[in-house]
Amino acid sequence: QDGPQRKKRKSEVGEVDKQLDILAIGTAVGSILLYSTVKGELQSKLDGGHDSRVNCVRWHQDSCCLYSCSDDKHIVEWNTQTCKVKCKWKGDNSSVTCLCISPDGKMLLSAGRTIKLWDLETKEVYRHFTGHATSVSSLMFTTVKPMNESKPFDGITGLYFLSGAIHDRLLSVWYIRSDRKEKNAVMSFTVTDEPTFVDLAVSEVKEEPVKLAVVCRDGQLHIFEHILNGYCKKPLTSNCTIQIATPGNDGDSTPKPVPILAAAFCTDKQSLLLVYGNTLQPIIEKVSLNTSESHICLVRDIQKVLSLKTDAALTKVKTPVVNSDTKVLVPGIPGHSTAVKTPASGKEKKKNKRKPGETEESIEQRLGALDIDVSKVKTPGGLPQTDSFAVLLVQGLESNDAEILNKVLNTRKETIVKNTVARMPIHAVIPLLHELTKRLQGNPYSASVMVRWLKSVFTLHASYLSTLPDLIPQLGMLYQLMESRVKTLQKLSRLHGRLFILVTQVAASQTVQEVPEVNQTAKLVYEDDSSEEEGSDDEMIADKDSDENWDEDEEKEEQSDEQDMTVEKEINGDSDLEPENESEEE
Repeated sequence: QDGPQRKKRKSEVGEVDKQLDILAIGTAVGSILLYSTVKGELQSKLDGGHDSRVNCVRWHQDSCCLYSCSDDKHIVEWNTQTCKVKCKWKGDNSSVTCLCISPDGKMLLSAGRTIKLWDLETKEVYRHFTGHATSVSSLMFTTVKPMNESKPFDGITGLYFLSGAIHDRLLSVWYIRSDRKEKNAVMSFTVTDEPTFVDLAVSEVKEEPVKLAVVCRDGQLHIFEHILNGYCKKPLTSNCTIQIATPGNDGDSTPKPVPILAAAFCTDKQSLLLVYGNTLQPIIEKVSLNTSESHICLVRDIQKVLSLKTDAALTKVKTPVVNSDTKVLVPGIPGHSTAVKTPASGKEKKKNKRKPGETEESIEQRLGALDIDVSKVKTPGGLPQTDSFAVLLVQGLESNDAEILNKVLNTRKETIVKNTVARMPIHAVIPLLHELTKRLQGNPYSASVMVRWLKSVFTLHASYLSTLPDLIPQLGMLYQLMESRVKTLQKLSRLHGRLFILVTQVAASQTVQEVPEVNQTAKLVYEDDSSEEEGSDDEMIADKDSDENWDEDEEKEEQSDEQDMTVEKEINGDSDLEPENESEEE
């Protein structure tokens, strides 16, 4: 008879345990990640609820339900099994920064600057509270049951809750009344700086005081013990303050404070778990609580505990110790079939070790020794050494070392570029293309050098690149860069042509100006006068000329006589001359 019930119980427990290992993480983009701490992987992602950064995430007692608030002024109720929004409503006129669920799971506290108490069934505001001048950073219930046990308990009336805000040194305590009259805080706790972490041991009995541990931004921990019994006018100070400092023995006599990062009460409520030191490697320690002393300073030597040294210079590039006699083969090169010989005796092992007197070469010296003479480079059949450009290039790409990349990529020798690209492993082709694209975008003078590398990569690794399914997105930036440069080529060539014509014209005009001027004075001057004497003299001069000149002059005179005769005949009305008259005139 008990069999089915027992199974049911086990399955319920299993479901609860399954949900306990899930960590909800709000992100700055508005999504919530559910991370399984047991499996160590992301279980699911909650999307579509918020448009802005998530400020607070709270699990409901029902483990499948999750509440979140955001800068987009909304509160969202999630179903974590279906990963969908169950309900979404506006929580405030400004961003909602903090949430807290009541002990019975029926009410929800939300805070931006004012604090509101919501009924989760109707999603309506049950109570309003004044809140703080700045945005609230912490909200939590300090009691589970009301102090006045005579009245019937409805799950919320008569409870106290605590709130803290950023840049506010007062933690306020609020009382939920049955009527809506009182909206102000009933008491407050004062601390030395802005509270960063708050933990409390909830009082379940009327006479038992509430224990409160507040970690401040200045690294101090304040512990309060107080019975919540109504209104208190003055701010309450801490019963005990805890600080941690270094002993200050080694060389430095002054002790230095060690910041406390967080604190939490253990189940017995008599001891504390302290988290202090460096945020990257914090130290967690259990400390027994003694509130009789008002101030406690714990001395801890964190230098001995912490293994992380921040002053040591860290470098990503590891320099291999290579002996000049040894050849180190590079794994993963096609055609590499030589069997690697393992050292047979202890003598060979000693050879590989560096002698005590020898100093290891620095990276700068190694880079300086890399100007290889092309004539000394072996044939491509030989195995590449660790000092070769291909290995250096891969090292530079993996460690993103600008010094190594500059040394290799600024090589202008075509043979070295081709050999380096041919010897480099295939997995480094895409990172090399990204690096070349980045350099092409920078200094325009480096483009001429980078284009040589691009040409070698595309010619030697074209078959590998054609097999990549996402090649176009990978090389999208390079395509755009080349298109933008080619677009301007036509305009530049036109401009080049025009400038060439202008320059040649300017040069031609300069050469014309430099030529000596020709003598323009006439060698023969002919003057025509009306007097007959001068005419007879001219005839004497003309006799001395050649026969050709004489014939030309004669023809000219005949033509002029004919023209005169035709003009006269036209005036007289005769259009044609008779042959007899013609001969007489001649």
